[in-house]
Amino acid sequence: MNFQYDEFSPRDIEALKPAMKVGILATINPQGLPHLTMISTLMASSARQVVWGQFMEGLSKEFIRNNPKTGFLVMSLDKQFWRGKATFSHTKTDGQDYDFYNNTPLFRYNSYFGLHTVYYMDLVSQSGGLPLPMNKIIFSSLKTMTAKFLSGNKSSSPVMNLWTQSLFDKLDNLKFLGTIDDDGYPIIIPLIQAQALDPSHVVFSSGAFGEEIKSIKTGSTVAIFDLSLKMEDVLVRGTYQGVRRLVGFECGIVEINWIYNSMPPKPMQIYPALPVQPVIEF
Repeated sequence: MNFQYDEFSPRDIEALKPAMKVGILATINPQGLPHLTMISTLMASSARQVVWGQFMEGLSKEFIRNNPKTGFLVMSLDKQFWRGKATFSHTKTDGQDYDFYNNTPLFRYNSYFGLHTVYYMDLVSQSGGLPLPMNKIIFSSLKTMTAKFLSGNKSSSPVMNLWTQSLFDKLDNLKFLGTIDDDGYPIIIPLIQAQALDPSHVVFSSGAFGEEIKSIKTGSTVAIFDLSLKMEDVLVRGTYQGVRRLVGFECGIVEINWIYNSMPPKPMQIYPALPVQPVIEF
């Protein structure tokens, strides 16, 4: 995907500055698969630079050091969103951006943790601010729900537990799909209409962001990040099975084979289940 702009405008920089927003970072793991993380501190510090701050550990911080190609999405409270690609360059533990973050109310008055590292990324391209197509998203969500209940699709493989399925079925949750573009950079597609088709599949109508959904290569591995308004979230990954008709509706389907809990206090893989190991060092 080629985004239109290679710089942030002054308006973009100002719009991405508020702390109250949703930021999603896409990285690539050592196996070449997409990984999505919520990074609420994502912003543009200049016309050609993206920055974000770290205050907790997680896989994305490891991945970005091994593969600097990233994708990002920032959504404001007024439902405007920016997407783009950027290349990780370096980190700092002091300086103007470090001071800016730690003087915001979220970190300045936090008794438990502060922001300890700032990550810098060089902008490759970005979309500019665009409004979420809410009408298309609402109709796509209704089509997804109808296709789900009328298809009769059942799976005997219980990959997603009931909590994960219920999180996907909440219509007001924010959901995002990550995939790897032809140039090797990950990209993020809003996928609010996605729902759990059964315990091992996620389904979504192609009525919103349809051209991008149809351009995803069948058989490729994609990631889907689900975030609730209560700040509950889960990341799943699986094989994209392409767009097919379910009871007359064109829908994309992902067969899930991996689930990751990115919430505190312990981000960790939860499917396939990791073996329990004894603690031998204290």
